Amino acid sequence: MSWFILVLRKSLVFRGRARRMEYWMFSLISSLIYLAMLFADEFVGNEAFSIGFTLVILLPALAVTVRRLHDTDRSGWWSLIAVVPCVGTIAMLIFTATEGTPGQNRYGPNPKETPTFA
Repeated sequence: MSWFILVLRKSLVFRGRARRMEYWMFSLISSLIYLAMLFADEFVGNEAFSIGFTLVILLPALAVTVRRLHDTDRSGWWSLIAVVPCVGTIAMLIFTATEGTPGQNRYGPNPKETPTFA
C-alpha cells in the first residue's frame, strides 16, 4: 500500500524516474480498488464510484507512467503509443516491464540506488 500512497504523493511529478515495483504495485492496487468500485456501483445501481475513482486516479497514473518510461530512458511522449489498438498496448507493456537504465540517465539517478521511502 505504501507504493500506492507514494505515487499519489507524487501525482504532479512528471520528472525523474519510477522503479518497476512502484509502477506495477500502483497498477495492481489501482485495479483492485477499481474492481471494488465496480462492485459498489453494481450494489448502488449507477457508475458513480468507478467514474469518480477513474477521475481521481487519472493524473497519478499518467505521472507514474511517464516516470516509468523515463527509467527506461524513453520520453514520456511514448505513453501516447497506448492509443494505438493492440500494438500500442503491447508496446507499453514491454516498455513498462523492461528493466530501467542502470546508473544515471538523462532523467535523473537510478531509483534503485536511492531510498524510495523517507
